[in-house]
Amino acid sequence: MQKLSAYIVTLNEEARLEATLEAVSKVADEVIVVDSGSTDQTESIAKKYGAKFMFNKWETYCKQKSFAEQQCTNDLVLLIDADEVLSAKLITEINKIKQQDTTSDAYKIKIFDMYLNNKKPPLFAKSYNVVRLYNKQTVYMPSDCGNKDRVNTSNTQKISSLSAPIHHFCFLSIYDALAKYNLHSTEMQKTLIAENRKFSKLRLSTEFPRQFLHYYFKKKMCFSGVQGFTYAMVLAYFRFLKVAKWFENKAMENKDSKNKTK
Repeated sequence: MQKLSAYIVTLNEEARLEATLEAVSKVADEVIVVDSGSTDQTESIAKKYGAKFMFNKWETYCKQKSFAEQQCTNDLVLLIDADEVLSAKLITEINKIKQQDTTSDAYKIKIFDMYLNNKKPPLFAKSYNVVRLYNKQTVYMPSDCGNKDRVNTSNTQKISSLSAPIHHFCFLSIYDALAKYNLHSTEMQKTLIAENRKFSKLRLSTEFPRQFLHYYFKKKMCFSGVQGFTYAMVLAYFRFLKVAKWFENKAMENKDSKNKTK
């Protein structure tokens, strides 16, 4: 039987962490929680579930998660965020994998967004399918200057898909969501700089309405009532902030450049 390590990065996650750890404890032989300076009850909740809790100074999402991955003593690892909960069926699937000698390097898991007080994903819930369970000897979380916190895989590796989902409780409150996406849009500037991305003024002026229509209609949030409308607005604002902050950074760079030439 394979042993599994789960790793989580946190910052003031007392409101959601317990549900995450309650589910993770049913599959993980080791839980690593890497914190960047919580001032709430995050540490005591982590220790309540027997997690190894440690501090690491924040730099980027990738670097923090790469550090957490390196603390895992088992080769089979599960990446889970502090606002995510393994579904009951997924717990069963993962435990079956642990009991067999698998040839897969990694497993993709569907992640469904959950609104406040949801017990199951809403109709046509926004989802994405990414590698979250993997063998860290062949697949790994990169430590780079970007913040696209995605596990690094190659075309030569065998990647399977699990059928049961992770539930992502991303919308704790409007205040929480705005604070999260304000920080995240700032973090994303590191990725944009690394990729030498460029945006037009037309993109800036159309980003908010375009992204709102994308989330509300294409991602079918229109079927989720008030919460769907609100979350589509918040996500559109987040996408707008990403572009707006890029222009702000460029203006600051030009100002600094002019000051140096004086």
